[in-house]
Amino acid sequence: MAIKVAFIGAGSVGFTRGLFRDILSVPELQDTVFGMTDINQRNLDMVVQLCRKDIEANKLPTRIIATTDRRKALAGADYVINCTRIGGLEAFKLDIDIPLKYGVDQCVGDTLCAGGIMYGQRNIPQVLAFCDDIRAVAADGALLLNYANPNAMNTWAANQYGGVPTIGLCHGVMGGHHQIAEVIELLVNGRTKPGSKRFVPVSSDDVDIICAGINHQTWYIQILYDGADWTDRLLAGFEAHPVYSQTEKVRIDMLRRFGYYSTESNGHLSEYVPWYRKRPKEIRKWIKLGNWIDGETGGYLRVCTEGRHWFKSGFAKRLKQAGNPITPEGRGGEHGSYIIEALETGRLYRGHFNVVNDNCITNLPEDCIVEVPGYVDGNGVNIPQVGDLPLGCAAVCSASVHVQRLAVEAAVRADVDLLKQSVMMDPLTGAVCDPEEISQMVDEMLITQRRWLPQYADAIPAARKRLARARAAKMYKGTKTSKGAARLKIKVRVK
Repeated sequence: MAIKVAFIGAGSVGFTRGLFRDILSVPELQDTVFGMTDINQRNLDMVVQLCRKDIEANKLPTRIIATTDRRKALAGADYVINCTRIGGLEAFKLDIDIPLKYGVDQCVGDTLCAGGIMYGQRNIPQVLAFCDDIRAVAADGALLLNYANPNAMNTWAANQYGGVPTIGLCHGVMGGHHQIAEVIELLVNGRTKPGSKRFVPVSSDDVDIICAGINHQTWYIQILYDGADWTDRLLAGFEAHPVYSQTEKVRIDMLRRFGYYSTESNGHLSEYVPWYRKRPKEIRKWIKLGNWIDGETGGYLRVCTEGRHWFKSGFAKRLKQAGNPITPEGRGGEHGSYIIEALETGRLYRGHFNVVNDNCITNLPEDCIVEVPGYVDGNGVNIPQVGDLPLGCAAVCSASVHVQRLAVEAAVRADVDLLKQSVMMDPLTGAVCDPEEISQMVDEMLITQRRWLPQYADAIPAARKRLARARAAKMYKGTKTSKGAARLKIKVRVK
């Protein structure tokens, strides 16, 4: 029988169509039924039209059920993919702009730091609502594949409070894996140029890794190439690389000081730790502006805004274009389709997944969400034990785990005190702000984002009063006017 895959947040520009095509590149899955749902009818319609064009162009038996009725889309689903952005770009902008008023300069703000924590407050109640619907109408044992950030917080809430087996998925490990292969190729070949008979090409397929930690702070703790571990040689290679030596200064400095390379981009990593973005005048020392992931202030917000504008303005043209063939060769690298394929066909797939720790990493809490190697086949998802992380790497991860735990509990309990404690414990925010600044910043974010935070409805009046008293006493702290130490303008605008 055909399986059913449901997408929540199917109007996503970045994920839905790509994952849809990846699933259909597997011959055994080409009769899959897709349930696609989104609260934005226009975005949903645009994505579904493009997907239906793909079906017609490839003459596939695939069916799509597109609806704003979430339960209808989820009914009978074997797999559910969450790619929502709760609050959309409007809330995302507040996640970046309000912390700037208090001196907190973020590149992304969707995983940790003040923006990521508030993103979690918007997401977690909805993730739990998704879980309620999955338990009610999806197939028995339906698996939730969470792509939405903050990945670890969402996955933690779904597993602990949602009652639905959930795996968090991210492509960060793969990106760093490709970089490491390039660096090893540089080290192996020295001055020998590509094209020479003596040049030895090195791809990520040639380099076996073990990567472990937490989402966006995962560490390459073993790197095997040609029968040897190259972990200790990476620093010299990255320092010598003509591109990465300039674009990955934060990651290289962390490698220098902790001994292991971290998965996430320079900009992401810079906002998870307290050292690289706390003084505005020094931020540009650590970043580049050629690509948002290198550290630009609000870089991901800019790119997402431009992407949404581009998608809307160019939709009619894209719809008229001939449909592209769906082939195994054109399949993307996202884990989702490979997990579904492995569970449905029995073919083995090895990847890195975000799962409940359950003693996999022995020096991180058992109930936290870790990103670790996993194997999937017809018997299910199997996670081997990694053991202890190196002490320094574990310490960096532990700081974030405590922030995540406080944030998850705050969202579930609608507890403002826990929410403020989570922001106080955040490494970068704590390096920049004092406790009163953090308290006012959280109150301001609660008030401005109240439409997406129904669980905090009873707390909003008190937050208003606290801010009003601070202003009346001329003790209001959100007075900085900087737009960011390294902010670029949005390039594409449409009405």
